[in-house]
Amino acid sequence: MSILFNKVTIIGVGLIGGSLAKVLKGKGLAKEITGAGRGRETLELALGIGVIDRMGQVLSQAVEDADLVVLASPVGAFERIVKEIGPNLKKGAILTDVGSVKGALVKRIEAALPSGVHYVPGHPIAGKEKHGVAEATLALFHGAKCILTPTITTDPQALEAVKSLWSAAGANVVLMDAEAHDHIFAAVSHLPHAAAFAMVNTVAEFSSGSENYISFSGAGFRDFTRIAASSPEMWRDVCLLNGENIIEMIEQYQLALTGIKNAIEHQDADKLDALFKSASGLRRGLG
Repeated sequence: MSILFNKVTIIGVGLIGGSLAKVLKGKGLAKEITGAGRGRETLELALGIGVIDRMGQVLSQAVEDADLVVLASPVGAFERIVKEIGPNLKKGAILTDVGSVKGALVKRIEAALPSGVHYVPGHPIAGKEKHGVAEATLALFHGAKCILTPTITTDPQALEAVKSLWSAAGANVVLMDAEAHDHIFAAVSHLPHAAAFAMVNTVAEFSSGSENYISFSGAGFRDFTRIAASSPEMWRDVCLLNGENIIEMIEQYQLALTGIKNAIEHQDADKLDALFKSASGLRRGLG
């Protein structure tokens, strides 16, 4: 593919940011990639393994002359970072992100940007329980969905450039309203993570003395709670920023658990059978 960007700055070179950098380098989409962030050790590792070409800990300097800036840090830091780097973004630069919360945050980021800088909100639906740049891979986004949530002010050419980037990464690009995005992903992503964290903590509370319940866990527990090994910092921010939607999903989940609990208490085999068959059929449909 031909070069899309002369200089790209990725703020937050972890699993997602590092994998995107690998795509940019591997596909020849950028002439130069700068990795930026507060953690020198992470940046030195990214530089050492060839994920980035340059490193910068002063964000305002790292974004100078960048054609594309990618926010790949924890989503709770996005607004602060945008205010810090805004004055140093060149006219015509594209800002995008990989955060799993959009909604009101998109509006605040747009409002904080200087005129002439184009923001294209993004969210690749990809990842794994292990995080960090050492886990970055060129194939992370292949076959995954990438949600873009443009607004009425999004520049069409900037949108096309970001769509081309994610398509080159092997992702299937989907356009969606930001508010709809947050409601959908509260259900299919944020709730499951909250449930996994809660499950691990619940079982851990039963452990006492030599009886470590988690040590007896099999494939079922490990599969269900795999995502509880994800970045605590990232998921803390997601829960706080998309709190209203997540609370709604937790309450609905509690109702579902109560339904199962009541069926058990009443020894209602038919009810349990119906609940489990319904869920099993839906899950099998996912492939």
